[in-house]
Amino acid sequence: MPIGSHPQDVAPASDGRVWYVAQHLGELGALDPETGTIERITLGEGSRPHGVIIGPDGAPWITDGGLNAIVRVDPVTKAVRVFSMPPGRNGANLNTATFDQRGVLWFTGQSGIYGRLDPHTGTINVFDAPKGPGPYGIATTKDGGIYFASLADSYLGRLDPNTGLATVLEPPTRKQGARRVWADSQGNVWVSEWNVGQIARYEARTHTWQEWRLPGTNPGAYAI
Repeated sequence: MPIGSHPQDVAPASDGRVWYVAQHLGELGALDPETGTIERITLGEGSRPHGVIIGPDGAPWITDGGLNAIVRVDPVTKAVRVFSMPPGRNGANLNTATFDQRGVLWFTGQSGIYGRLDPHTGTINVFDAPKGPGPYGIATTKDGGIYFASLADSYLGRLDPNTGLATVLEPPTRKQGARRVWADSQGNVWVSEWNVGQIARYEARTHTWQEWRLPGTNPGAYAI
């Protein structure tokens, strides 16, 4: 990586490229693993990108805390399109994003918000998180469920894709620091528990939890 990049998140694309966000440089990068070459795209003045995912359209979509916006980069032309947060939602501290089965992008903000963006209309709806600051990771399950993790308040939130309302799901361990989530092929939701060095699995079908302690004296589970 170029010096000073501080790559935060990565997303592999179907064409073999690996997109990454250079958080300290305000850039999106595209790595060709075959040649090692990197193409760099400036996202805008003040940019501080955090997360990047590949959308159904094949384009990288970025949660940019510095721009306080969702950013789309055309994978062919490299054109940058910025979707700014609505008025009154400054300093959202945007974190990560996921697409639901309808092609709507859902995102989190550590300041205490989550929201959705309709890429077809550009409409953004922002909601207040149930317990305030903390929304961090977010993922979509195979049956269309949307779940986010709250790092500050240590819970898993299940979102209603129609109303946007969140239901709080409490892991067995208190103050565990749920940081990021990932959905497996069975529809289970896996959570990295940062504060206590554990990983957890929530089975949506049975509404049951299981947790595992990671090895080592001071493990820190960041992502999963």
